[in-house]
Amino acid sequence: MLVTCRQMQQIEAAAFERGEDAADLMDQVGRRMAEILIRSFPTPGTAILYLGRGNNAGDALVAGRELAARGWRLLARATAAMDAWKPLPRQHFTSLGGHITLLEQAPGERDLPPGPLLLLDGLVGIGASGPLRGAAAELAREMNGLRQSHHAQVIALDLPSGLDADTGAPGDPAVRADITLTVAHAKTGLVADTATDHVGRLVVLPIPALAAPPDDPAVDDARVLTAAKLRDLLPARPFDLHKGQAGRVHILAGGPGCIGAAEMCCRGALRAGAGLVTLHAAPSAYQLLAARMPAEVMVRRTPDLRALLEAPMDGLAIGPGLTGAEDSALLEIIESAPSAAVLDAEALNLLSRQPDLTERLQRCQGPRILTPHPGEFERLRRALGRHRPSADRRSEVEAFVAAHPGCTLLLKGARTLIAGPGSSLAFNGTGHPGMATGGMGDVLTGVIAALLGQGLPGCAAAQIGAWVCGHAAQIACRSSAQRSLLPTDLIEALPAAWLDLEHGLD
Repeated sequence: MLVTCRQMQQIEAAAFERGEDAADLMDQVGRRMAEILIRSFPTPGTAILYLGRGNNAGDALVAGRELAARGWRLLARATAAMDAWKPLPRQHFTSLGGHITLLEQAPGERDLPPGPLLLLDGLVGIGASGPLRGAAAELAREMNGLRQSHHAQVIALDLPSGLDADTGAPGDPAVRADITLTVAHAKTGLVADTATDHVGRLVVLPIPALAAPPDDPAVDDARVLTAAKLRDLLPARPFDLHKGQAGRVHILAGGPGCIGAAEMCCRGALRAGAGLVTLHAAPSAYQLLAARMPAEVMVRRTPDLRALLEAPMDGLAIGPGLTGAEDSALLEIIESAPSAAVLDAEALNLLSRQPDLTERLQRCQGPRILTPHPGEFERLRRALGRHRPSADRRSEVEAFVAAHPGCTLLLKGARTLIAGPGSSLAFNGTGHPGMATGGMGDVLTGVIAALLGQGLPGCAAAQIGAWVCGHAAQIACRSSAQRSLLPTDLIEALPAAWLDLEHGLD
């Protein structure tokens, strides 16, 4: 669920009425934050804590304490003298003693030796209102400047300072975070389209004492995906499982000039646990595709793609890099394949050229998962007669799914949205800008097809696929730069990402 500031304050007040201790809660929150940071940044460096007067500063100091215990060097910048702070953050700062240095001026080069640099934004929390002013505004600009000049990673604690937690409207200034660690529940503004560039990767920290929903019937049932919730959807693999039960996945992808798309899709399916992966190739592309595919993939020469409809299958992927296929045959497969199918790339482009798009999707014999990027989704919208551009992705996704009840829609983006039958709207918080390169969507298509082959409903498969691919990208860049990430790096990190999912680790 998503909560407003008022609803989150109700949740906190109810916890304190039940006897929860504020100091214990702060310690839990700070430790949870540090756990994420230590996993995400395994090499210690310098962490600068940006501290306001309130309890967000206390969360930052608890997290800083845990980082210092693992070799991080701590510096601090503050909006006010320590005697103006609330008691808990003042106590935590004092307990750090010589492990933290309070800087009176912006950090200079002597304060910033080579190595990882983290900036923890503990300036203001959800209780703040209005734009940042005075020292808080100055320090927000300082963080943004260091992020640009020193490639510092900015970590927002609960929400980026200067961002409206209810609407997602950024003030001037507002902190631009690379990761936002929000407490217990995502706030409504954090998933707004206007907030994405300020929020970055979004992690919801589970805090059991704050897990209960607010006493408010108007609570938003949309949610941000978390490992703890998704692992409940992941099917267990019985000890006597064999390849025929692990999912027979068929893939229609690739062609001259687009061989790599088929390879990425097949590798994604393999790394997602598919028992058997079969790639179907037109005769003109067979030799090219067969020579490139992993040894674990069966490549079949398929002159008439309609023969695919007779093949025993549990999951189907159609579209990545697909060239040269006859439109009528492809449309027949999209509509008539009895198994669940992922539709991507050329499959989506073909559908967007059909004047009777809605009727065709309603005729589909099995569940369909559509995975468009924004350009492909815009073409689908135009095919439905929606020519006016919309700034609200959520309403467009919900409208599309309402008109096509047999479909799950995964709208790719920096904050991927997923909606479909039997599930509330979900936002994916994993991933980073390193994924902005060709081939990532092909991997995702293969992963989702493999999950469909293991019997997952379309919405669950799409949610897990989006989360695990984004998380694999994070793992792949723990010791390398995001700008160098390739789809093959993501694929190699999938085994570790699946393990984190099974353990409920974000």
